[in-house]
Amino acid sequence: MPIIKSAKKRVRVATKAAARNSKTKRGLKGALKAFHRAVTGGKKEAKSLQSKAESALDKAGKKGVMHKNKVARKKSQVAKAAKAASGAKATAKKPAVKKVASAKKAPAKKTTAKKTTKK
Repeated sequence: MPIIKSAKKRVRVATKAAARNSKTKRGLKGALKAFHRAVTGGKKEAKSLQSKAESALDKAGKKGVMHKNKVARKKSQVAKAAKAASGAKATAKKPAVKKVASAKKAPAKKTTAKKTTKK
């Protein structure tokens, strides 16, 4: 048990923050589970549950409960699962192919003669 006043306050603040974070985590977990249940069950409400799951992920990232890159990864996984459930193919985009210029040379530039002035 802390003796110093500031250490006592840190314990109080940390307890409140832990409660707040666990509430956010519970909401996120519930939203993701509901979405995955809808996707595997083939329910029509999967689209609205996808929106709720992505919203819960955004909130967790904004509050610092989850790292922003993890949030982005999870949102991508949710979108991919929703797309696969809707019947569309969930494939990665093909990389763009650059066109190679033809082997023709550009015409040579003509040099201009210097103008001289007579005095």
